[in-house]
Amino acid sequence: MDSSVLVITAASIGFFHTLLGPDHYVPFIAMAKARDWSYLKTGVITLLCGLGHVGSSVALGFAGVYIGAEVTSLENIESLRGGIAGWLLVVFGLLYFIWGIKKAYSGREHEHSHAHAGFRHVHTHAHAEDHAHVHDAGKANITPWILFTIFVFGPCEPLIPLLIYPAAKSSISGVIVVTAVFALTTISTMMVMVLAALRGIELLPLRKIERYSHALAGFAVLMCGVAVTFMGL
Repeated sequence: MDSSVLVITAASIGFFHTLLGPDHYVPFIAMAKARDWSYLKTGVITLLCGLGHVGSSVALGFAGVYIGAEVTSLENIESLRGGIAGWLLVVFGLLYFIWGIKKAYSGREHEHSHAHAGFRHVHTHAHAEDHAHVHDAGKANITPWILFTIFVFGPCEPLIPLLIYPAAKSSISGVIVVTAVFALTTISTMMVMVLAALRGIELLPLRKIERYSHALAGFAVLMCGVAVTFMGL
């Protein structure tokens, strides 16, 4: 197998591996929309998580190549990591969904009646909107760090066999090329999917359900975790 075939194979597998795995982009789309991240912030977070996602598998693959580990042993480790990442998505999504429901409930509008100079009037307001800045100020946003941790555990299963072939041929340049092409394709596909989806969502009339944005985000992440853990996506 020459270098051009390796490059095409690495790019193709990286692209389809990412495209067919909703956990590679849905969590970022959901969280970016719910937490009102800018395109720049969303792109940076996606990039860093993508680097952690690919980098952990690269490190494992290089370590396996160095010690001469069998492909099946490395794939078993990747499978274990995938199980951990899937359950982390399930737990994070479920907890965020519950928090989102609570936030939506506390943010519902309700009426207050007041009397002034013999006249009584009624006005509506939502506590979540009135006090959002007070409660959120000074709080560290740990959501990106949670996503990064999950993606570091998340394996790139196709990368290990791709690395082993050129390594078996004692082609260091082949290993580097395969790694670089796979990583670039995977991360760029993640970023394009996330940013394009966010742009599309902005065009939809979603104002009526904005109050439930956090709950919906949590549900989306939860479903990704379920798909990874129980459906093998």
